[in-house]
Amino acid sequence: MSSDDVSHDSSATLAGSDEQSKVNSSRRYFLIGATSAVAGVGVVGAAVPFLSYWSPSAKARAMGAPVKIDFSKLKPGELMSPIVAWRGKPIFVVYRTPDSISALENQSQDLADPDSENPEQQPDFAKNPTRSMRPEIGIYVGICTHLGCSPKYVESEVFAESDSQGGFFCPCHGSTFDLAGRVATGVPAPDNLPVPPYRFESDTSVVIGEEGAA
Repeated sequence: MSSDDVSHDSSATLAGSDEQSKVNSSRRYFLIGATSAVAGVGVVGAAVPFLSYWSPSAKARAMGAPVKIDFSKLKPGELMSPIVAWRGKPIFVVYRTPDSISALENQSQDLADPDSENPEQQPDFAKNPTRSMRPEIGIYVGICTHLGCSPKYVESEVFAESDSQGGFFCPCHGSTFDLAGRVATGVPAPDNLPVPPYRFESDTSVVIGEEGAA
């Protein structure tokens, strides 16, 4: 075999090796790219359930949304029924009589917090004897501040004084509240019934969960 033939064969071998190397490199880059793409899809796929988990559901959003209550059929001396829920909590809407309002304005003895000194229990507009924006309409979260039971509405009962015009009684452990949601002394409940933020939309409708002028 001549030296030219040997040289030709060597060149062919080197050319073949270069082509094979290019093929292997292309295949390697393709595999790396494909693997990265699959991994990226996997990360996105895993992130979607994760993000969905942290996204609040429609039910959760609805529980925190304001609630409109129409009390046009409510009469003096009555508690609105059925009871409307806001944020999963019952809301008491009571229509007080003139005698009840007068009793609340004059009643301060035997009450643990008659002047509503705890700012966490009511908005600023409810820091008054009736703990309300309008004296005749009382709006309270219907959950006893002792262990979270739901008190019962009593139209006429002696809670603090002989001229008491009724209020709320918790049958679980005997806590009592007047018609302004103020807790009596010497009962298990430590605080008054909370007053939720609200605003009157009209004379006979109120929005729970928002504050402002009517």
